[in-house]
Amino acid sequence: MKKFLLSATLALVSITAMAQTAMTDMAEAEVRKVDKEAKKVTLKHGPIKNLDMPGMTMVFQVKDVALLDKLAAGDKIRFSAEQQQGAYVVTAIEKPPAAK
Repeated sequence: MKKFLLSATLALVSITAMAQTAMTDMAEAEVRKVDKEAKKVTLKHGPIKNLDMPGMTMVFQVKDVALLDKLAAGDKIRFSAEQQQGAYVVTAIEKPPAAK
């Protein structure tokens, strides 16, 4: 039983650490253009650590067009991106809470 609890605890700690790493690896950006029809978004972004990419303005494909539903030019966001089949693809987007 102790071995099981130790294994379960280690697994939970590992999953939590991976989730925290994924959250801290999100890059900051400003939305410049949203093109739902083409499933693309233009972002002026800061460094993207997992892609070893410096900050710049560029067009990204999006994994799911639903990610674009609540975006507009000028929005400040945090996002994750990956390189998939030679293209840079946004896989997650977070908008900060609206100021009160």
